[in-house]
Amino acid sequence: MQIFTCPNCGTTLYFRNTTCRCGSDVFFDPDRQSMSTQGTACANRQSIGCNWIAEDGEDGDLCRSCAMTEVTPDLREAQNAELWATAEFSKRWMLANLARWGWFTPRDPGTRPVFKMLSEQTAKGETEIIMGHADGIITINVTESSDAELAKRQENLGELYRTMLGHMRHETAHFLQLRLAEDPRFLSAFREIFGDERADYGEALETHYASPKPADATHITSYATAHPHEDWAETTAHLLHLIDLVDSAASARLSLPEGPQPGHDAYGAIDLAPELTMAVDLALAINHVNRAMDLSDLYPFAVPDGVRDKMAFIHRWLRDPAQIQSQPKMASAG
Repeated sequence: MQIFTCPNCGTTLYFRNTTCRCGSDVFFDPDRQSMSTQGTACANRQSIGCNWIAEDGEDGDLCRSCAMTEVTPDLREAQNAELWATAEFSKRWMLANLARWGWFTPRDPGTRPVFKMLSEQTAKGETEIIMGHADGIITINVTESSDAELAKRQENLGELYRTMLGHMRHETAHFLQLRLAEDPRFLSAFREIFGDERADYGEALETHYASPKPADATHITSYATAHPHEDWAETTAHLLHLIDLVDSAASARLSLPEGPQPGHDAYGAIDLAPELTMAVDLALAINHVNRAMDLSDLYPFAVPDGVRDKMAFIHRWLRDPAQIQSQPKMASAG
């Protein structure tokens, strides 16, 4: 993520800021990828701290990100307002990243995902929420916006990494795959590298949960081994993690001798290999620093050559959504 400046006084601003210390209200413009002191505030600015500019259109005074949310959690439960705000912030971060490649911007002719932001806690009692994607609708369990809840589930599931931003990237990756799959060039190439996504999804997940396989030379996580859909979603999420790591480090002027240099645009890179090398080197260095504070590793994963090949394939297709030739046919994935 970039670091911004106030157009009024030049003070440094960060992605979540709604005001500058000079007193100016600031708004994030996802098309210009900059902060502005001009514009109409999103209607959710006061309720969830959304700092994006509202878009003109049928959604009235909502910003692009908030307009994608069709269902919100039961706000009669007091804790849900804060959980929803945290989840929406992660969604805005993810969408701002994807906009660097043109996704869901005015130059993207395709459909946009619809989000259902639900909580397990409702006025009528607890309910089960399963995160996933189906027919263009992404369901997010905002209960996992709680750090304590995330940590508990991460431990119970034996995962190395679990965050709300990770959920957003994974579930949105399913939507991106279905958008891309409308181009027959993509689908045939996808099957060569990821396998046949027409394999029975439910049966594949049952097999995975009964006898999970470890991550290996071509799969970034254990879950990626379950089915081609999950391999794509997991690998895409990790690609987004690593590109954003390099971009954020460059913005913060945090680099190793090999890079990234200040001002480096990781989203503008055509060749992925140097970006992955910088990302892994940065992660190893920051892991070492974290251990000095007895903190968990920033990025506790290996990225073998087989996974890098898959990331390179994903990178080539994600860099330009305008290349898709037709409208999406939606399907389900978890």
